[in-house]
Amino acid sequence: MITTNFTELRNAFEFVSSGSPSKQYAYICLDSGAIYWVSNLIELEEDVPDDLTTSNRYISVPHKNDLKLGQSMALSFIEQTLPDDYNTVASFFRKRGAYRRFKELLQTQALLEKWLEFEAEACDIALVDWCQEKNIQLIDTHFT
Repeated sequence: MITTNFTELRNAFEFVSSGSPSKQYAYICLDSGAIYWVSNLIELEEDVPDDLTTSNRYISVPHKNDLKLGQSMALSFIEQTLPDDYNTVASFFRKRGAYRRFKELLQTQALLEKWLEFEAEACDIALVDWCQEKNIQLIDTHFT
């Protein structure tokens, strides 16, 4: 079992998820628990091992889409908070700009802050579950 810091993992997850899949990556070293960041978009000043993408000694940090934290999470939130708007929000996701329209709706309903809290909690739970599945022990004195 490897051990890594939850806050560092959460930051790496947000980095990976901040763009489209296949644009930014983070890897956890199975020997040390260290996390390495790689980007196809920007130059990072981080030194990474030469075998990062070819060795089986590293595991890729998932993108939010890998953990089903995209559209389905937004629709779950709407189902709980604005069930009468479920079909409207579902239609947002059939076109480009869905999250912009989704967040605009939440803003008009004064629910944006509640959404951000819901999203953060769902991401934390999904990451903890992913770590358990991958046999990664989390350490972080601030994580409960």
